[in-house]
Amino acid sequence: MTRIGLVTTVHGRHRHLRAQLAHLRRQAQPPDAHVVVAMGDPEVEQVVVEGAPSATTLHLPLADRELPLAAARNLGAATVLERGADVVVLLDVDCLPAPQLLARYAEVARPTRRAHLWSGVVHYLDPLAEGRTAYDDSDLARSRPHPARPAPAPGQVVHGADLRLFWSLSFAIDRGSWQQVGGFDEAYTGYGGEDTDLAWRVRALGGGMTWVGGAVAYHQHHPTSRPPVQHAASIVRNANLFHERWGEFPMLGWLLEMQRLGAVRLDAGRNRWVLAETPR
Repeated sequence: MTRIGLVTTVHGRHRHLRAQLAHLRRQAQPPDAHVVVAMGDPEVEQVVVEGAPSATTLHLPLADRELPLAAARNLGAATVLERGADVVVLLDVDCLPAPQLLARYAEVARPTRRAHLWSGVVHYLDPLAEGRTAYDDSDLARSRPHPARPAPAPGQVVHGADLRLFWSLSFAIDRGSWQQVGGFDEAYTGYGGEDTDLAWRVRALGGGMTWVGGAVAYHQHHPTSRPPVQHAASIVRNANLFHERWGEFPMLGWLLEMQRLGAVRLDAGRNRWVLAETPR
């Protein structure tokens, strides 16, 4: 049987983490190794002890007050691989796994000659009504998948997927693919860019991505800003880093919208995005 290692990275969002751990107890195939990486949040360990006593909590400090997402994912993946996992599943703390999520990833995520990513379908949950603290099965049944991404039915897969649609909310990667790609680039810190960079490195190796029906994750609602202006500094920095690597800008829709709002601007002379208050 394929051995599954599960990794979740966390900063805050303790209610979401508790809910995820509760849903993990319903898995048809429990993880063989389960690691939660707390980023600058020592209180996470107690949440994990209460909700998943067999899981391991690892700790990373913040990187210049920003979340070290790439480094945290790498640490978690390295740990579950050291513990014998054949496949690493990374699941965002906001996501509730359907009972078949890990079993479905274990079924399809086989070693390939070239690096490969396996992405499950993510459904979005409505906000909880006032006074409610947890989602139930009726909420999950009413959820809907992202309209701009494939949503194969249980038991089906969609091969040859567009790597531009890769996101790190819920995905699996086999041991050999992880070693080929080298994990996430830890030069990315804070918000954005690191998952697209991973997909581009898979593409550069001649690899691809498959959408996996039945590996469903339910995204718990939380307030968001569109565009995420509060993350403008890290988005600008990471977008410029990505451009240096690949010759194009990721997150361009957000950058253009933040430019319209006056938060950022494109320095045409240097072909770099800058914060709007940066002197010319």
